[in-house]
Amino acid sequence: MQIFSGSTGVERASAMITMRCWLCVCIILLGGCGGGGSDTPPPASGTPQNQTLTGILQKTDLPPPATLSATPANLPSFVAFESGQVRPLALSEDGRQLYAVNTPDNRLEVFSIIGATLHHVQSVPVGLEPVAVAVSGDQVWVVNHLSDSVSVVSVAQSPYRVIRTLLVGDEPRDIVFAGPGMSRAFITTAHRGQNTSIEPQLTTPGLGRADVVVFSRDNPGAGPGGEPLVTLTLFGDTPRALASNADGSRVYAAVFNSGNQTTVVRAIPTLNKAPPFANIEGITAPESAYILKFNGSNWVDEAGRHFDQQANLNLPDLDVFEIDTMGEVPRQVNEWAGVGTTLYNMVVSPVSGDVFVSNTEARNHVRFEGPGNNASTLRGNFVDSRLSLLRNDGSVMTQSLNPHIDRSRSTGTAAERELSLALPLEIAISRDGANLYMVAMGSNKIAVIPAVTIGTDTFQPAAQTHITVSGGGPTGIVLDEPRNQAYVLTRFDNGISVIDLASESEIAHVKMYNPEPPSIITGRKFLYDAALTSSTGDSACALCHVFADTDHLSWDLGNPDDIEMTNPFGPVPFSNPINGR
Repeated sequence: MQIFSGSTGVERASAMITMRCWLCVCIILLGGCGGGGSDTPPPASGTPQNQTLTGILQKTDLPPPATLSATPANLPSFVAFESGQVRPLALSEDGRQLYAVNTPDNRLEVFSIIGATLHHVQSVPVGLEPVAVAVSGDQVWVVNHLSDSVSVVSVAQSPYRVIRTLLVGDEPRDIVFAGPGMSRAFITTAHRGQNTSIEPQLTTPGLGRADVVVFSRDNPGAGPGGEPLVTLTLFGDTPRALASNADGSRVYAAVFNSGNQTTVVRAIPTLNKAPPFANIEGITAPESAYILKFNGSNWVDEAGRHFDQQANLNLPDLDVFEIDTMGEVPRQVNEWAGVGTTLYNMVVSPVSGDVFVSNTEARNHVRFEGPGNNASTLRGNFVDSRLSLLRNDGSVMTQSLNPHIDRSRSTGTAAERELSLALPLEIAISRDGANLYMVAMGSNKIAVIPAVTIGTDTFQPAAQTHITVSGGGPTGIVLDEPRNQAYVLTRFDNGISVIDLASESEIAHVKMYNPEPPSIITGRKFLYDAALTSSTGDSACALCHVFADTDHLSWDLGNPDDIEMTNPFGPVPFSNPINGR
């Protein structure tokens, strides 16, 4: 089949990174099937498979424990799910211990904090792929993304152990404690019917698919999997992040892949797309589907032409929901739209009550991926990394994290790359509300951002406010202000960095045991690291293929500045998941 390079139709990923993305996903998801090792050795002989050794989590200058010989015969296979960590670290209420999820090893790691040193105390087996942790008194609640559960760990006395397992629904992601006396656990989970008594009504239109399950900390239910106080169903798709205000009277829940008010309509022979209509050879573009964006009043194409008759639908874009936690039954009281396309994490200012949301915004309404000589192009700018500010009056203000990049060029400079911030994840905020501490997974940094610059259009990145973490790929951060320190989980090496807030520098680093084979560990950075894979330092495969998942957006790609080429793959057959045809 011949295709015109200026209009290849609606595709599932950006052509400029498609080959690299496939390579990255193959390295990460397929490379682990044959076993291997990691920087931290596997357990000693006689230890059960995937058992974590206490001695492995120690200062990196100490000698490692005895290890198995790294031969294929005695190394287990490994399946990588690449679950996205949401809230991977938490401090005990007395500040003496740090709790960290060890996602690949399915454990909660417990450290005592002595000065700037983390001393490993115990590894507690939990469910599969733990991604979030929260503390309430002498209990640590761990969200297990793959097990669809929450492990309640008692740390009242040693050895620490799981005392309850709560079933919460499909693919839970985050947890916070709020409500009267901070005694209620709020957990985000997808409304799909797994491991819950709620009928999902999967074929019923108009129902929300984002659940927040609420448990009583002191009485999570007598049933085997617990009994929630209530399950709130929000009008959105899969939820991810949660945040609570200072007194716990409000909880905010964010939809993960919330969208950006774009949709697709079929090709219409009588209506041509905006020019160009031919490539550099003069070959006319074939008809293909249209990507339209709702501008608040009308459905428009990239050129601003109205297509309301072709897109005769109403597409809600509800992104963040506010929950009143204090009543007998928690309830939704407010909502915000237009926050971002993919929402990662949130934090609430303890002073103003403003909500800060780390997110990315896709530019999939823009066509083409070539040099842009005769057409628009996505090259060098297909997804923006941002922070959004939500206020109680319902307003939403967004701030690009990379205003320094010259978007008139398709390639960047070393100076631009040094300042860039990509893939913003967890945010912490100082007690006085003055500074945000945001991890940028795609930049291997923590950015210290004055909160006042978000929403006032005064933010400018500065190298002196960026803290580089040696382990790479930071996903979570927790502040320890009495010690003037912060702790950051680094996903690339499955480690934890200790940050001195006064000097804004890394002062210590430990690695947790990692059962992943080297192919996964080595390949992960090629998916996430924007400084490694883009000249502007703000673009990486994971910006579209979020946590190695399918790109859930449509793109209208091609290159009008190129020649006609043969599609080596052919058409993709259509499959209806409802009736199997």
